[in-house]
Amino acid sequence: MSGTEPDHHVRVPLNLQRWADITFLHWRYEPAALEPFIPAGLRLQLHDGTAWLGLTPFTLADLRLPGLPAVPRWSTFPELNLRTYVTDGRHDGVLFLRIHCARRSVTLGLRAGLGLPYVYRSGHVELTGATVRYAIGNTRAEVTVGARIGASPLAGRLTGRWNAYSRHLGTLLRVPISHPPWPLHDARLLSLHTDLWNATGLPEPQDEPWVHHSPGVPVRIGAPRRVRSTATEP
Repeated sequence: MSGTEPDHHVRVPLNLQRWADITFLHWRYEPAALEPFIPAGLRLQLHDGTAWLGLTPFTLADLRLPGLPAVPRWSTFPELNLRTYVTDGRHDGVLFLRIHCARRSVTLGLRAGLGLPYVYRSGHVELTGATVRYAIGNTRAEVTVGARIGASPLAGRLTGRWNAYSRHLGTLLRVPISHPPWPLHDARLLSLHTDLWNATGLPEPQDEPWVHHSPGVPVRIGAPRRVRSTATEP
């Protein structure tokens, strides 16, 4: 289940990567606004009595197959995802509503192979002292990073997600993920401009987001598994 520590270890990964310079922006959302995005077999997961929407820009670094080195330059690129949190009744995880990726081949492969909502967008991530600036597609975000903090139970559940879901060719899939616990830092959002609300049809959040940052973790991605859901059972 979600939380600071992974609930499984991906022993035989399909690929290895590092999620670096990552910022988590989280807003409380009315469940009714997110329900239309939840595919059959999954149920929207509530935390602290509400649904949550996350916007997560980062650098995906050193993408490679096990036993092989990362390809210089190609294997590191910016990515951004818009996400919410779901359960299939046995496991919980993240459901991506939109993913912007600055590597065209990755975008095409994961969209075709797993049905993930990838869209190619150019971008860059810039670090200047304690300030991180993201420019990915039409999203611009700037955050300042503060001190290392311990993850609260809620922050642990929102950032510690060990499965990703997608529906592809009529089949609900779960992709297992494992990585060390996030080294989280307090952070403050200085500015955010994005077209993701219009692009997805979501109402624009009215409150300020809850912000965390991490320098990153190494990640192991497992093979997709077909989901036998109990989410709709009483």
